[in-house]
Amino acid sequence: MSQKKPLILVTNDDGITAPGIRALIGIMNEIGDVFVVAPDSPQSGMGHAITVNNTIFCDPIVIDEEAPQQEYSCSGTPADCVKLASRELLPRKPDLCVSGINHGSNAAINVIYSGTMSAAVEAGIEGIPAIGFSLLDYSIDANFEPSKKFVSKIVKKVLANTLPKGVVLNVNIPVLPENEIKGIKICRQANAHWMEEFDKRTNPMGREYYWLSGKFVNEDKGEDTDEWALRQGYVSVVPTQFDLTAHHFIQELNNWSLHD
Repeated sequence: MSQKKPLILVTNDDGITAPGIRALIGIMNEIGDVFVVAPDSPQSGMGHAITVNNTIFCDPIVIDEEAPQQEYSCSGTPADCVKLASRELLPRKPDLCVSGINHGSNAAINVIYSGTMSAAVEAGIEGIPAIGFSLLDYSIDANFEPSKKFVSKIVKKVLANTLPKGVVLNVNIPVLPENEIKGIKICRQANAHWMEEFDKRTNPMGREYYWLSGKFVNEDKGEDTDEWALRQGYVSVVPTQFDLTAHHFIQELNNWSLHD
């Protein structure tokens, strides 16, 4: 691998053969030296889970014989992939980690559940600048061509300017032709949530089971949110931090005199 080009770690949560990561690998090969460590099967909704009670297998794999990148298929979670890459597999610390391109939205509250974003957050914890990319199309046949220009632009800007310690970017892309995407908006995370329901059924053996379903509810009317930007035809970029401390509540909590 060249020392002149940036070293870019690529991962995802849809699995190493998913069209989204294959598109992302192609874009990154035009920017730097690419090293791929991704799950061997879909890990959507895995969040920041790590494997602690089982073994992890991570094997070299060749998917595209004409492509220059090194690739490893991992039995673990997206966060496992980043941990293994940074601690065991990479020749040096990468200049950037990109995760995705996810099939489906990771805007608003979805960032909490997202394996795509958790891989990016894990990279951030390791001190690696990181970006999670998602396209608002859940189809396996999703068209990633309109995303490529925006993914490339954002990656190049991050490499040129770097990111503050503890901050990663959550990028979501609307499902529109490239010429209909209005541009890029820097946003905050919308105050939205899922109203979950469980479809209760009984299997032929008489045992009850459940399917999770529900609908997405956006209660945020602000015009500075990721959900607003995406509905208006913009790519949304939310700077995301993994410090979950509610700093604004510390003083009030001190006033409770819990320490007395």
